Amino acid sequence: MMSPRFLLLRSVASMSTRAFSRGPVSLQGKAPDMSEGNAHLLVSNVRNRLRQIVGASTNWRDHQQALADRLSLSSQLAASQEELPVRRMKDSYIEAHLPLGTDPKLREKYLNYHKGVRFGRILEDLDSLAVLICYSHTHDKALPRSPLSIVTALVDKIDMRKQIIHPDCDIKFTGHVTWVGKSSIEAKMHMFQYHEGAYTQVLDATFVMVARDPENKRAAFVNPLKPEGPEEEKLFQQGEVNKTRRVELSTASLLKVAPTDEERKIIHSLFLNTLDTKTVSFRSRVLPPNSVWMEDAKVKGLEICHPQERNIFNRIFGGFLMRKAYELGWANACSYGGCRPSLVAVDDILFQKPVEIGSLLLLSSQVCYTDGKYIQVRVHTEVLDPLTRQHNTTNVFHFTFVTDKDVPNIMPQSYGESMLYLDGKRHFNQTLKSQ
Repeated sequence: MMSPRFLLLRSVASMSTRAFSRGPVSLQGKAPDMSEGNAHLLVSNVRNRLRQIVGASTNWRDHQQALADRLSLSSQLAASQEELPVRRMKDSYIEAHLPLGTDPKLREKYLNYHKGVRFGRILEDLDSLAVLICYSHTHDKALPRSPLSIVTALVDKIDMRKQIIHPDCDIKFTGHVTWVGKSSIEAKMHMFQYHEGAYTQVLDATFVMVARDPENKRAAFVNPLKPEGPEEEKLFQQGEVNKTRRVELSTASLLKVAPTDEERKIIHSLFLNTLDTKTVSFRSRVLPPNSVWMEDAKVKGLEICHPQERNIFNRIFGGFLMRKAYELGWANACSYGGCRPSLVAVDDILFQKPVEIGSLLLLSSQVCYTDGKYIQVRVHTEVLDPLTRQHNTTNVFHFTFVTDKDVPNIMPQSYGESMLYLDGKRHFNQTLKSQ
């Protein structure tokens, strides 16, 4: 069995070979609708538009006054959803452009070492766009500022439709609200890239946002949504299905209930495969061939949360958290498989608590399930209070990667690791089901 350090060194060598095997960046990915003179929303302007909607300051030193000013907006909140005007899906439709093929300077921000696109940056853009879509649904243009604080509750699903994202081709995002509850909003987004004379779809994303009061302390009502036509009815009903599925998954969580009979048999079979037949002891465990103990398949990181990464409500930007979690999870999968992995899906990202500026953010990535060429990675983030030494979970991320060769089998040892294994298997099966 090769050591994790050797696997990492081998993966770096593989990355170096691939990085320099590609040709030079071309400028053939310029989309006609991004030519100079066309009026459209740029991704780089999305956050500026959000600041205008909520009245946020661009200067960190003014954030306390900006928060105090928002307190006066509480009187503008609706007492019930019935008070708010009904919206249509087209009211929230947004198209945003990322001119990677047109703007070489912008391309540098998104370019990775392998002459591809940093997917963590795409996650940041999707998060900002989802918030703007929801404000487009709820904002009363007669008001100078929106009294709502709209934040990300979870990323329900991101499915990759294309593995390669070209760094020198223009990108277009589209999206709109597809379902609403009393205070929650589902936004669906699509990403396209202009390549070889046409736009092709790269990914589909479903985010769930929640509306809060100006202090971000309690739920606030959002405008009801009226679907128009069979296609919109289908989208709205899918939102209801998604909500029901999330409730069912939460109810069946392994943190709440025992594994199913089939899952118990799987864990027992894994246990039997690791027993030392020479000693016939429950305590003596042997690693099977082409396998890695789960304890040896983790990567950890730490981030100091600076004001530069704040959102419009002066907490750490959710897209930044997603980018850091994705990059750590990618590194974990890369070192585990010994080659560069490709993202298949992002599944069920929970935003349990906001991350305050100045926090120490601890990230822990764990390979929790493998199947042939697939690697399921779970990234857990928590904030550490250095004074009290208390840890509070803020997010849990699930990523599915695929490599170009079979990877070693991941093997749990403890009962807790066995639950991580089953949870990873559930997320992996859900991903394959939706492909």
